Amino acid sequence: MTVAPPSTPPSLFDRLTGRGHEPRPDHPVVVLHDVTMRYPNGKEALKDVDLVVPEGDFVFLVGPSGAGKSTIMKLLIRDELATRGVVIVDGDDLARIGRRAVPRVRRKIGIVFQDFKLLPRKTVWENVAFALEVTGTPRSRIRPAVDRVLALVGLTAQAPQYPAQLSGGEQQRTAIARALVHDPRIIIADEPTGNLDPVISWELIQLLLRINELGVTILMATHDAEVVTALRKRVVALEDGRVIRDETGAGYHRED
Repeated sequence: MTVAPPSTPPSLFDRLTGRGHEPRPDHPVVVLHDVTMRYPNGKEALKDVDLVVPEGDFVFLVGPSGAGKSTIMKLLIRDELATRGVVIVDGDDLARIGRRAVPRVRRKIGIVFQDFKLLPRKTVWENVAFALEVTGTPRSRIRPAVDRVLALVGLTAQAPQYPAQLSGGEQQRTAIARALVHDPRIIIADEPTGNLDPVISWELIQLLLRINELGVTILMATHDAEVVTALRKRVVALEDGRVIRDETGAGYHRED
């Protein structure tokens, strides 16, 4: 199975200033075809999964713990390779790319974790800049990129502060800025509101919606039934490693 590689997408700066193109719903940025993931102990974490995510989509991955949500995320960043089937990210078949190409593919994906994973001895600005420094980005490009994403997430004033000086919501905004700074095609958010109170959680979801409106595809794993039901986005429900429901405009059903 092959997917044609996309043309060069507009940068985040272009999208912020209105110079980028509209997302192309006919262009898949994620394809899982007949994917099974079996671990050495015999456990099947995924079974015959088919999933296509078009550019610009906003998808909730829901289901009980152990349903397979985290395994899908590991496959997409090539932390794991599927036992069977095809996993394609933005035109790259992850089983066929060489090891040297893995960092390039991973730069297409920004990851936001439940526990933030910020570096405590670096400031907000330095935490975000570090994501570019490790990829060898020239310093002349780092400062404007960091300043832009901090403005987008509303943390310009907090740039010189350290994580311990921030609220939980501000720490998660810093993590989102770090995920965005290398101009990803896709944001994977793994329970990003799990450690936050309902008001702050909702503010964070509004930020993710704004990022999605700029053309970034969002895959968000969550147990927050209230958010899923309120937003009526696409919902992919997993159970025992299988996709049991894939609906647009759906809520979080009890069986999820």
